[in-house]
Amino acid sequence: MATAVKTTTTPFEGQKPGTSGLRKRVVVFQQPHYTENFVQAIFTAMPAPGPQGATVVVGGDGRFYMKDVVQKIISIGAANGVARFIIGQNGILSTPAASAVIRKRKADGGIILTASHNPGGPDNDFGIKYNMRNGGPAPESVTDAIYRATLSIAEYKTTAGFSSVDLAAVGEQRFDGFVVEIVDPVEDYVELIKSIFDFDQIRRFRQASPQFTLLFDALNGVTGPYGRRIFVEELGFPESCLDQCTPLEDFGGSHPDPNLAYAHRLVERVAKERISLGAASDGDGDRNMVISHDWFVTPSDSVALIAHHAADCIPYFKAGGGLRGLARSMPTSCAIDRVAAQKGLECFEVPTGWKFFGNLMDAGRLSICGEESFGTGSDHIREKDGIWAIVAWLNIIAYASQTTPSTDVSVRSLMLDFYATYGRNYFTRYDYEEVDAAGATLMVDRLRGLGPDLVGKSFGGFTVAKLDDFEYTDPIDNSISKKQGVRVIFADSSRIIFRLSGTGSQGATVRIYIEKYDDKLFDQETQLALKPLVDAALEISKLEEYTGRSEPTVIT
Repeated sequence: MATAVKTTTTPFEGQKPGTSGLRKRVVVFQQPHYTENFVQAIFTAMPAPGPQGATVVVGGDGRFYMKDVVQKIISIGAANGVARFIIGQNGILSTPAASAVIRKRKADGGIILTASHNPGGPDNDFGIKYNMRNGGPAPESVTDAIYRATLSIAEYKTTAGFSSVDLAAVGEQRFDGFVVEIVDPVEDYVELIKSIFDFDQIRRFRQASPQFTLLFDALNGVTGPYGRRIFVEELGFPESCLDQCTPLEDFGGSHPDPNLAYAHRLVERVAKERISLGAASDGDGDRNMVISHDWFVTPSDSVALIAHHAADCIPYFKAGGGLRGLARSMPTSCAIDRVAAQKGLECFEVPTGWKFFGNLMDAGRLSICGEESFGTGSDHIREKDGIWAIVAWLNIIAYASQTTPSTDVSVRSLMLDFYATYGRNYFTRYDYEEVDAAGATLMVDRLRGLGPDLVGKSFGGFTVAKLDDFEYTDPIDNSISKKQGVRVIFADSSRIIFRLSGTGSQGATVRIYIEKYDDKLFDQETQLALKPLVDAALEISKLEEYTGRSEPTVIT
């Protein structure tokens, strides 16, 4: 064990991890002792048997300040007894790749340095989160223990004489009492993806369909090298299919969030160049967006369509005997519920946060799941996985083209075929970012108390049948999560949901989710189809009165 040096410190306020770890501005993390306190709290709260003799995976999305924090984690971790660190070259590991490495190497846990889809750079965001030995985000019992440790911390440990590790040199570096192993950040992940999907079928489709075009935009985030290796080197698409695929500390000054607003460059190119399949991933690689020149696929529809086709064409599920269950976060549209019902599968509705899917996966009851916030994945790892979703679409398109060779298969045709089977759940989300937290909290508190007064009232022809604050009891461990979002459910099953998001670094983000089911009209413009419910949401919430905002920051 490394020789430890103790440094006296005092607690900082506000180090409570959210659904995706601790996220703050870089300048907050750069305060003396701030990062050290939180990293020490992680090792203090690390589940039994704790850090002594442990193997810990470390990596991140390449954003500003990441490399500095990797060095701090090594020093503090070794002083707490960690025996081996497995770290992506130059500190780089996408969040899905980190989960894959944790699982493959049977590590005791991992620390991922990311603020996901939030902007990077000296004036923007940074984040730290802890993942368990199953590769998934820490559950609330562990994040609560980390928070308690931040409140009582009086000292942290660092390694005597430690300066830094060469993060660029792949291979083992041995120190007194611990080992640092620098690994190719792409290799293990690509090996896993190749074992899941039918790469040969995708290659045959590409060769037989020269008119099919792919454009992948990594938004200058971590997935650029993964995209190059998979789409170009493995599947044979031209280098020109890649855009913004060099990871940058500030993501090129842009917002690495794969939605219609922030991935506008991709949206514009896909339309102008009539791209068959356009796709983007976020800063740390766990989110994705899928579009074509004539269709935008909502994340809710994307996971439902993948679930519909998976057992027929994706080798991972075919070899495993089919799907075991499906799930979605509560705000996500109910499209996947309809797939589950037709296929006779369990379907779970969980709170927002990927960690809630992990228990179901570990218990063998869940195969494919998704969140409306552009997160899609399966039980191959315990994180959502942007690249996985994009390759799944390629596999489905290739399979459909082979099985119906007389049909011109496209993103649009696949979605219209899906609606013809299940009907369409029209869905949109309005984000109001960095609003005054006090006003937003008052708004949600008022909504929680409206139940008895609102039921039976009509808004734009929609009659309220139920208002509640979503509560989830985990069917595996019976843990209870309360106050997960206010739901207004109408008599025709339409829904409006109000949530305060915990993924930002300052202020509050109000999210309003709006959904309407239609089993006859599948090709309406989404905002037009949902306008009466959007108007109802604003009237019911009195959002402008409480937040001062008359327009959303982002509509998806």
